[in-house]
Amino acid sequence: MNRNQKIALGCGGGGCLGLILLVILGVVLVVTGVIKAPGLYSPSSNSNYNSNRNSNYNSSDNSNSNSNTNRSSTSSTSSMSDDDKHKLFQAAAASRDPSLTRRVSEKLGLLNADGTPTEEYAQFFKDHIGWLFKNSEFMQSINTPEKARAYAEEHIDD
Repeated sequence: MNRNQKIALGCGGGGCLGLILLVILGVVLVVTGVIKAPGLYSPSSNSNYNSNRNSNYNSSDNSNSNSNTNRSSTSSTSSMSDDDKHKLFQAAAASRDPSLTRRVSEKLGLLNADGTPTEEYAQFFKDHIGWLFKNSEFMQSINTPEKARAYAEEHIDD
């Protein structure tokens, strides 16, 4: 085997490994709902996203002013452990329900109300990949979309 053949084999092997890693990453992104794959989502499905905002500003001529801003927020995750957050996120993703996945992602502070990722999203997702490898027992407990949906619905308000 000459030098050029060895180089070709090395480049081919490296290219195949890179392609395999890209495919795995793509599958994970589709399963978690970050990327919508053509043919997996019905174009006739409906999604409703509601946001309420109320701002009041009062002022008088004597230079006294009062400002009151009320915002409704459902993302209270301070009492959840990191493990519980990962379980809830994984259950929502495994349910294959994009609206449930979005509700959970907003609750966990991973998505803004307009659907854009927050600053915490990238770090959470990176941590979640490692969490997946360590929690195969939990993964087996939600091995159908129905079981996953039931878990997510039961724990979304924790």
